[in-house]
Amino acid sequence: GPRVRFGPSPTGFLHLGGLRTALYNYIFAKKHQGTFILRVEDTDQNRVVPGAAEGIEDMLNWAGIPPDESPCRGGPRGPYVQSLRLELYRGASATLLESGAAYRCFCTPQRLELLRREALRSQHTPRYDNRCRHLTPAEVAQKLSQGLDCVVRFRLEKGVEPFQDLVYGWNKHEVAEVEGDPVILKGDGFPTYHLANVVDDHYMGITHVLRGTEWLTSTSKHLLLYKAFGWEPPQFGHLPLLLNKDGGKLSKRQGDIFLERFVRDGFLPEALLDIVTNCGSGFAEKQMGRTLEELISQFEIGRITTHSALLDLEMLPEFNRIHLARHIENKGLRQRLVRELQELVKHIYGDQQVDPEVLEKEYVEQVLLLRKGHISLLKNLVSSDYSYLWVRPSVSRQQLQMISAEVDDIGKLVLGLMTRQAAALTVEELNKDLRNLQKQTRETKYSSMMQLLRLALSGQQHGPSVAEMMVTLGAKEVSGRIHRALSS
Repeated sequence: GPRVRFGPSPTGFLHLGGLRTALYNYIFAKKHQGTFILRVEDTDQNRVVPGAAEGIEDMLNWAGIPPDESPCRGGPRGPYVQSLRLELYRGASATLLESGAAYRCFCTPQRLELLRREALRSQHTPRYDNRCRHLTPAEVAQKLSQGLDCVVRFRLEKGVEPFQDLVYGWNKHEVAEVEGDPVILKGDGFPTYHLANVVDDHYMGITHVLRGTEWLTSTSKHLLLYKAFGWEPPQFGHLPLLLNKDGGKLSKRQGDIFLERFVRDGFLPEALLDIVTNCGSGFAEKQMGRTLEELISQFEIGRITTHSALLDLEMLPEFNRIHLARHIENKGLRQRLVRELQELVKHIYGDQQVDPEVLEKEYVEQVLLLRKGHISLLKNLVSSDYSYLWVRPSVSRQQLQMISAEVDDIGKLVLGLMTRQAAALTVEELNKDLRNLQKQTRETKYSSMMQLLRLALSGQQHGPSVAEMMVTLGAKEVSGRIHRALSS
């Protein structure tokens, strides 16, 4: 099967754009019984953030798309961190130096800076002028003996072959005409992206490179490197950019596209996978609520289009509502939600005398089943609107009598209704029943009866409709609360 890789730089958190690239690689691998590899590309040592690499792998695991081979899992083609592969890159650049495909460059940073300024002044794109390409072996030896610093550059040849991109079709970029010879090995012995990714993809046996479209114009350069080594290149597929719904770049500054934020806010990983593939392409038709299995079965690389994918994050709660309902319907997944909700209730209402019965699994599970489809996040259930579910009111009979003298009669009528209705309460049925009950009272108005029941059930003057509260609390809890209010 194919071998694909996701190669993030450990410079920060995983964001939605990175998740999407990883997801397409994962889906492609699973669709074709292949292998998905995580490779940490940390050759720019100045920008490495401690802990970032582990954080990225944790997020892939959280998202349900774990790598088959990675720094943490290991695998047959490791190490999976570029800074541990420096010998390979040195050997590869020595091979190119010997064959004449690469050369040593002794230009100082000052000279390169002058070239850059000169180009900008005359409104040209800055490029290296390939000066050191023409040094003789004797000149090189002399400079090395003087102990001068050098880098290794790759000789770009004119006349690149076109290649067929899996998304963009036939492509080529005459790199030698627009840029100078690129550095492949820096003075500190670390490779640049161009060398490292070619060497690693070769030695890791990567068959398909699915990466962001920003690398499309570098691919011709990478293919020249494959040719210089005499290696068979992988197939390339460039994925269109993920943009805001107004077409701007996703802002990392606001920090609102990092996965950690979505984890913290309680979004389900399935909702994120669904929204980033929904706004993109590669699937038969647009539909919300796809599971990872459905994404894998529907995916076809030929269906990826070249337009940018526009992401509307305001839709995320709606995606989450659909996936949360699916989790609630599924017995196994529901148990996890029950435990999470119990923790949330303890955390939010812990100091307000939550009755242990209110935290019992059966009750919490019933709340979930009844609110399925009404909530977009689990934590909605611990918002103040729903506090009546978790904190039993302490209401005295006197308070209720202020609203209506017929408090006992109303209580008995409702208790009777609950025993008859224990099976399945629905809001519509209950509204009818409550209207009928009110007709059996002597002088209590409907609005007063509702006010009385709301106070007895929640201790609040405002909130959801009484019928909705009764449905969500369930017959047993409603009866218990009315009994307690009447006997206090």
